[in-house]
Amino acid sequence: MIVLLTYDITDPRRLRSIHKFMKEFGLNTQKSVFECDIDDVAIKRIRRYCREELDLSSDSVRIYKICSRCMGKVELSGLGMKITQLDYMVV
Repeated sequence: MIVLLTYDITDPRRLRSIHKFMKEFGLNTQKSVFECDIDDVAIKRIRRYCREELDLSSDSVRIYKICSRCMGKVELSGLGMKITQLDYMVV
């Protein structure tokens, strides 16, 4: 499933850490935004990371599940690409 991950982290150390962690899951399309093609297991892993590594009283992470019909309606202005434009094969 296509998922949009966004975050707002108050501490620079935690910000670098979550950015590095999120790169495992998808395409960094904007500074604190990742587009990912992941499954429920990966979402659980991300949620666990957030509970264990972030300060949930001052940091926030949002996970938006985007249906394939809606992904076809995504429009880009300027530079960038959508996760669905990547050409890859899992071996």
